[in-house]
Amino acid sequence: MKLSKNYKFWFCTGSQDLYGDECLRNVAEHSRIIVEELNKSGVLPFEVVLKPTLITNELIRKTFNEANIDEDCAGVIVWCHTFSPAKSWILGLQEFRKPLLHLHTQFNEEIPYDTIDMDFMNENQSAHGDREWGHMVTRMGIERKVVVGHWTSQAVREKIASWMRTAIGIVESSHVRVMRVADNMRNVAVTEGDKVEAQLKFGWEVDAYPVNEIAEAVAAVSESDTNALVDEYYDKYEILLEGRDADEFKRHVAVQAQIEIGFERFLEEKNYQAIVTHFGDLGALKQLPGLAIQRLMEKGYGFGAEGDWKVAAMVRIMKLMSAGMKDAKGTSMLEDYTYNLVPGKEGILQAHMLEICPSIAEGPISIKCQPLSMGDREDPARLVFTSKEGAGIATSLIDLGDRFRLIINSVDCKKVEKPMPKLPVATAFWTPQPDFATGCEAWILAGGAHHTAFSYDITAEQMGDWAAAMGIEAVYIDNNTNIRNFKKDLMLGNVVFGK
Repeated sequence: MKLSKNYKFWFCTGSQDLYGDECLRNVAEHSRIIVEELNKSGVLPFEVVLKPTLITNELIRKTFNEANIDEDCAGVIVWCHTFSPAKSWILGLQEFRKPLLHLHTQFNEEIPYDTIDMDFMNENQSAHGDREWGHMVTRMGIERKVVVGHWTSQAVREKIASWMRTAIGIVESSHVRVMRVADNMRNVAVTEGDKVEAQLKFGWEVDAYPVNEIAEAVAAVSESDTNALVDEYYDKYEILLEGRDADEFKRHVAVQAQIEIGFERFLEEKNYQAIVTHFGDLGALKQLPGLAIQRLMEKGYGFGAEGDWKVAAMVRIMKLMSAGMKDAKGTSMLEDYTYNLVPGKEGILQAHMLEICPSIAEGPISIKCQPLSMGDREDPARLVFTSKEGAGIATSLIDLGDRFRLIINSVDCKKVEKPMPKLPVATAFWTPQPDFATGCEAWILAGGAHHTAFSYDITAEQMGDWAAAMGIEAVYIDNNTNIRNFKKDLMLGNVVFGK
């Protein structure tokens, strides 16, 4: 499953010809140096490409439309070196459709006190050139990211790098296609949603397929291909027989291997990047997909349980945003299962019947084969592990009927106090910020679901920027949250985003 693409970001410098050719040559040279140093820094995950200095309506419009149609361009970074009359940018901005970052910087870090003169002042005018440009973008109501500081600053470079990953989530959103295998769980509210509105807002295609159509693809997988993948499983994971017959255990594991291969081939053939299943409609499948789904998620596919297509799409997007990240700790679908309410040790045990991505695992990963009361099928094999410690975010995209809302909760992942030897599923354990009671109350007030798209690697700011680019409401639950102000935020969201 391909997660990363050779995306590039264009660097467009604004200026004008009032101060002559020498000034414009300096502008071009300064821009060249900035782009070269940004690329050499090793901080940015994608290449920055220098474009010619933009000084006319025609060139600005042409450049932005070229960016629109260039499939490798994931966004544009704009810097107004000298005073750049913003009315020249109107047509280009009106037609631009990709992520936009405004880098508010200047070439020199320090005022050259001994040599500064009016020539220098006229040339180095980003202090008000950027304000002119920013005014126009605000007046036009265009969403963009603003990064302020000197271009050599590590903090500035890290902010640009962070935004680049958000931009990937924005441009890739229109390429996300979710395969629904059967429908969502009966009488469950949060897994429902307006799929037409989702395609209008996010670009997602959410399509349903009969269970037995994908079951046929599973049945078509050869025994030799299945056995080869089983051998891979046995080489990679610990095998926990727990008293089961070894041959019988292996037959159960082989069912999951056949499902993994069949599902992946079907997804590739039909060009889908995310999938949902439902234990209540398994057709000719012998087991509820467990180990198979866990492996597909690790490869980059999005997944949502019980037909939860919103979570499947969000997991896919967050995996794309974190692809190639150094020391990445993982992204997965998770579900709030049960609480620990001991004072001072409060937290939420996260799990699911089977389908948690092993990218979040710490320590050994084992294969178990245990009965499952739901689904009325044979005992499914699954990967069992505990998750890493550290900070993460849990997100819930909900459909409020008149709009979507993205809830973003910063959480602190911890180790459980004691082992849980009788629980045959992968688990995570976290305490929501700012504390258990406030975090849970805020989540419930916001309408958060019990399924989440979780990541150690993506930040709340990045997901909030993604939501802003999509034109939807985002609410944050973190260490700055108190319920009185949070209720006001929700009321304000109803006014701004409600129809």
